[in-house]
Amino acid sequence: MTFAKHLQPNITSGEVPNAPTRNGYGDGLLEAGKRDERVVALAADLTESTRTNLFAEAFPKRFVEVGIAEQNMASVASGMAAMGKIPFIASYAMFSPGRSWEQIRTTIAYNNANVKIVGAHAGVSVGPDGATHQAIEDIALMRVMPNMVVIAPADEHEARKATLAAAQYEGPVYFRLGRSATPVVTTPESPFEIGKAEVLYSRNETLEKKVGIVVTGSLLYNALKAAQQLEADGIGASVLHMATIKPLDTEMLEKFAIEHDTLMTVEEHQIAGGLGSAVTEHLSNVRPIRIERIGVADQFGQSGEPDELIAHYGMDVSTIVKTARSL
Repeated sequence: MTFAKHLQPNITSGEVPNAPTRNGYGDGLLEAGKRDERVVALAADLTESTRTNLFAEAFPKRFVEVGIAEQNMASVASGMAAMGKIPFIASYAMFSPGRSWEQIRTTIAYNNANVKIVGAHAGVSVGPDGATHQAIEDIALMRVMPNMVVIAPADEHEARKATLAAAQYEGPVYFRLGRSATPVVTTPESPFEIGKAEVLYSRNETLEKKVGIVVTGSLLYNALKAAQQLEADGIGASVLHMATIKPLDTEMLEKFAIEHDTLMTVEEHQIAGGLGSAVTEHLSNVRPIRIERIGVADQFGQSGEPDELIAHYGMDVSTIVKTARSL
């Protein structure tokens, strides 16, 4: 087994810190604001929950509280982008892009406006808020939109880097954030580049069975732990971290597929329309291979504790291991 050298030093023992990815967004937005005075921020009555408050406190004249009006927020941001600003709009993913999808499509994506859309509290790990507030369709909604970049950061550090990268990228970007504290796998030194995937766990090449795990978002930690367990069971498993779902790193994905007998995709999202769909759509044309998709299987979420829900919907370490053994 080989972990990427830039990961947390205690990753092998599982003793890693925990923090919400939204914290990384707050830190990254504040830093982006200090670097570039064109950066502005808008919120829809969820300033503190999305961690936009850090920016608002530092740059009150560059912050707009639009109230509970996500559709208006998207349109206002498009106008600000047309005037040379770099707007970041943040709300819960259920409301943005959920409620404001048409405005995002028509005023932002259609015009290739330089607006960054932040969907916080995504996935079932929102927990007790329940199905109405658990966005598990947002990647699909945004991936089909022309001109849109789609990112699912793995942890706090990567969310900060994604925010800074989005500020420098010319065009619309969507990235999803979580509410709950999740394992911080990467470090401040770990690389991040829009559109680039990276193998973070390389399999033991002496083992005959070869399973490749493609993962996005905060389930990266579960995928890494599953790969460790599989190796102990005599199964060679590698983990490809795909923080950017669109544009897909097709070169890395094809290479990864060639090196394995079967693939698995792991995401905290519906298995339809998300990472699993993006991977299978591409490989079906260039490198047909058996792919097992792990995620939410055509269901809504429900209330519960985050870890309970991750296990209930089959995205925990034990289910990933069990699925890999069956391939």
